[in-house]
Order: sequence, then C-alpha cells, then structure tokens
Amino acid sequence: MSFTLAIGAAAPEFTLPATDGKNYSLHSFDQAKLLVIAFTCNHCPYVVGSDEVTRATADRFRPQGVSFVAINSNSVHTHPDDSFEHMVERMNKHNFPWVYLHDESQEIAKAYGALRTPHFYVFDQQRKLVYTGRGVDSPRDTSKMTTNELDQALSELLAGKAVTTPMTNPIGCNVKWDGQDAHWMPADACDLV
Repeated sequence: MSFTLAIGAAAPEFTLPATDGKNYSLHSFDQAKLLVIAFTCNHCPYVVGSDEVTRATADRFRPQGVSFVAINSNSVHTHPDDSFEHMVERMNKHNFPWVYLHDESQEIAKAYGALRTPHFYVFDQQRKLVYTGRGVDSPRDTSKMTTNELDQALSELLAGKAVTTPMTNPIGCNVKWDGQDAHWMPADACDLV
C-alpha cells in the first residue's frame, strides 16, 4: 500500500477538535455533496501564500454543496507556531470558510497519507477519493499561478464529469512529524505522479 490514499479509496474516519470549540467527525459533513479535506498549518509560506485562493474556491463552491475541512497535523515540538492556540488566533483573525481541526496525535495525517502543507483530498458523495494533490501550481506566490487543479476538479465533478487530472504532487512544506527532523518524510512517502 502506498503512503497516500489511492484514488477510489474511502475517506478514513476521524473525530478531532476544532478551533470553534466543537469536535467534528467525518459524519459531521454527511450532507456535503463533495468534501474537501486539506492538510494545512499556521506558518507554512505555501499555505499562507495560497489561503486567499483557497478561500475563493471554498466560497465559490459552498452554495453547490461542497464543504471544506482543514486539518493541522504538524508537531508543535517541531514548529511552535502550529499550536492549537495559534490555530484559534489564525481563525479569529482570518475567518476562513472552513472548519479547522487539530490532529495532535498525527494519526489522521498518517491515515490519509498527508505529504505536505497544503495537501488536498476531494471526496465524492460516497466519500470515495476522486482527487488528491495540490490546490494550485504556485501556492507560495499565486500571482504566478497558471493552474488551479482544485477548482478544476470541483468544477468537473459538479458538472457530472470525471476528474481530468485526479492526482498531482502537492507543493509545500512537508508535514512536521513529531520527534523527527523538520524535513523528515516517512520512508514510504513518495511523489504521487
């Protein structure tokens, strides 16, 4: 089995605390036609650089039944800015249109095979994976962006089409794994394409 979920795989279950003081599970989003799960964090320049493009995508597709969930799995020991307290501050400041969950144990990042921040997963109504990878091709500086694969995948799915490019390599900082060097990746982590 590869490190990252394969296209067609079922979304792994989770129950995680959010910055709004509630706990959310996969079933909290049962009403969503499509579910976007993004592994992200507070500090990564690729996340910060593309947050407003991701916001625009979330705002555009929310009326069509698409829910967005962000999960921070980074170790606070590796990067203190990724603490839950900083997550709350970030959401209060930016009011992003998604639920922001904390995966302190990193078990959910392992279950999904999150490689980088940001790393997007799109699930259909049956919660089968139909797209995984990057949001855009220049997340650190979206003024240089030429493609928005996340937007394209959602547009195709909502039009009843198959995703033209179901897998891309996420672009960003690697997930900060607890007890490891900041640049460490699991041995079975690899490029998706």
